[in-house]
Amino acid sequence: MKLVNFTINNVEQIGLFFEGKVYPLAENAKSMGLAPLPANMLQFLQGGEVNMNIAGEIEKAIKSGSSEAIVAKVNESDFRAPIPNPTSCRDGYAVRQHVASARRNRKVDMIPEFDQYPIFYFTNHNAIQGQGDIVCMPDHFQKLDFELEASIVIGKKGRNFSAAEADSYIAGYMIMNDMSARTLQMEEMKLNLGPAKGKDFSTVIGPWLVTPDELEPYKVPAKPGHTGNAYDLAMKCWVNGKLVSSGNMKDMDWTFAEIIERCAYGVDVLPGDVIGSGTVGTGCFLELNGTGLLNDPNFKAQWLQEGDVVEMEIEHLGHLKNTIRKENSDFSILALKKAVQVV
Repeated sequence: MKLVNFTINNVEQIGLFFEGKVYPLAENAKSMGLAPLPANMLQFLQGGEVNMNIAGEIEKAIKSGSSEAIVAKVNESDFRAPIPNPTSCRDGYAVRQHVASARRNRKVDMIPEFDQYPIFYFTNHNAIQGQGDIVCMPDHFQKLDFELEASIVIGKKGRNFSAAEADSYIAGYMIMNDMSARTLQMEEMKLNLGPAKGKDFSTVIGPWLVTPDELEPYKVPAKPGHTGNAYDLAMKCWVNGKLVSSGNMKDMDWTFAEIIERCAYGVDVLPGDVIGSGTVGTGCFLELNGTGLLNDPNFKAQWLQEGDVVEMEIEHLGHLKNTIRKENSDFSILALKKAVQVV
């Protein structure tokens, strides 16, 4: 199933996306005489398999034509983030190609710990958004960047389970764009804490939440020594219509199952938690610029500018489009830095 969050008359609803049409779940459950479904994605996920099974019955009826289903009159612009209010948002660091390239470009050795365990950081779950405008403050435009990623949503509560069990906790998959203000990020991480202000202003997910059963035909073995599902799904990003990044979900070294295993160690993972894969190889300007400058000292670095259009696509997960906008403000936190004191 492809589940979407959309608005009609400023009221959010969840629906089933099938062959270009949106079928509101709550309305169709009622009209088909099924158990009631909530119109809120977080509440829907908290209902677990019961709600998923009801949605599956609606999908079956739509596909078979056995019931006259209700169709919502919506445009693509009415879509919102599939889960606009996640319980948390973590982002992983799963693709060795990206990490190795970024470190090579900085002329530092590959960190051996990457191959020992998966890592993640918490980002601002209140800054989740879907397609549309990404509004940035002046300091964000100091090396503003995209990050092409996949992401998952947790579908049931659990803790202290193994990677072999972890895929069963995934409710669905989405595209993720982990927006990054590199100057802020680099400055604060010199203090070995963060990222914080370099990341917390916008994380884009969407356009649909695609349930795992839809991806079964694209399943491939995990990389040697790893556990969990992997998928052969092409990933691409365009900026102003120019292809700038290409990768594949199967490029993930650490699987989502292994990342979730670590996330759930000693704590609960909850329905509605969002977890990103980390950047795919070539999946951001930071890496692309570094590689370009390493090969050619005259390479012209590129960063996102006001008015730029960023489009991301992952095969079978959809197409996500955003436009960079500037906040009408001249407030700068970079300007608030104190003079350096040497003790």
